[in-house]
Amino acid sequence: MENLGIKDSKKLTDEKILEIAPKVAKKISYKSIILTNKEYNEKHASDNNMNKIKSIMHNKVLYQMVQLTKEPYDYIIVDEFAKENRYYDYIKESTEIQRGITFMTKAEDKNLAVACSSVISRYIFLKEFDKLSDNLHIPLPKGAGPQVDSIGEEIVEKYGSDKLKEIAKLNFANTNRILKTVIFYTVFLIL
Repeated sequence: MENLGIKDSKKLTDEKILEIAPKVAKKISYKSIILTNKEYNEKHASDNNMNKIKSIMHNKVLYQMVQLTKEPYDYIIVDEFAKENRYYDYIKESTEIQRGITFMTKAEDKNLAVACSSVISRYIFLKEFDKLSDNLHIPLPKGAGPQVDSIGEEIVEKYGSDKLKEIAKLNFANTNRILKTVIFYTVFLIL
């Protein structure tokens, strides 16, 4: 894995991830769960913050890896996005809880398995992002800023605000800005 250049996915270009992730995926066992933005919005709207959603998703995939596939392992390491007690508080309503997790800050830099997971996750994100762009027939920029706002406005103009609400995270500032801009344009045109 080190020979492939595996490290924290945030330190790799998307092009490098697209090159090496398929090689990594052939050599290791992994599971992934995709949460669409529409599903995210539904969960977030029902009073779940992002860390709770991440905790539930992490627990679900870790439980599946450990309990259902019976893969042998030495440790379960999670890149700490919430303190251990808070993580378990977030998932207390789950019926299947994976315990025995080591929470580690900057785990992608400290553990090759976590870095591999990070690379595969980013790869899946990039592929799903491309599918979304293809379905919309609009190249979608990643991140935030004026370019994202402009494309968001184009999506609303072409498909309506419901489409943007389906594909964007509603609690993000860009989405609110785009929807307010579109409403302003609509009001301005009516006057």
